[in-house]
Amino acid sequence: MSDILPGFSTTRCQTSIMRLWSIHPKYLDSKGLVALWREGLLAYAVLRGRTRGYKHHPQLERFLNFQNPTKAVRAYLHTVCDEADRRGYRFDRSKLGHRTRVPQSRITTGQLRFELQHLKKKLGKRDRHQYRRIRSVRRPEPHPSFRAVSGRIAPWEKVGSTSSMRKAV
Repeated sequence: MSDILPGFSTTRCQTSIMRLWSIHPKYLDSKGLVALWREGLLAYAVLRGRTRGYKHHPQLERFLNFQNPTKAVRAYLHTVCDEADRRGYRFDRSKLGHRTRVPQSRITTGQLRFELQHLKKKLGKRDRHQYRRIRSVRRPEPHPSFRAVSGRIAPWEKVGSTSSMRKAV
């Protein structure tokens, strides 16, 4: 069990998929936002050395480009909390400590489009209302921790067995 995430077993997580979004959290449905918060806290714990698992998880790589990855995840999670506040949810900011500003890191437009496409597939199955709200979005805004630059899907992203998918987005 993790002291950061009570009731959350890091050994169980080793076989599950962690998703940290580079797109703005405003696109997520309620389940996605809660999952992002939970998985972001796990990432924060990993980078602080508080867990044994997930140390080399590909989803963490986007934060390793920051000068201080731990501060970067904390700033990332504060933005997730901002979105939760906007929706009237109550995420416990005290788990993060004080808010710090960090310079933005680059994220490719191909990665952002891939994530939006992935999210639309999920929402088409679980939240038709949110799907309708974002279905016309073609150029998603990045999470404020990131600055969009031209490029393909990030090499750390798991896109399946075909390389054509990586080129298509």
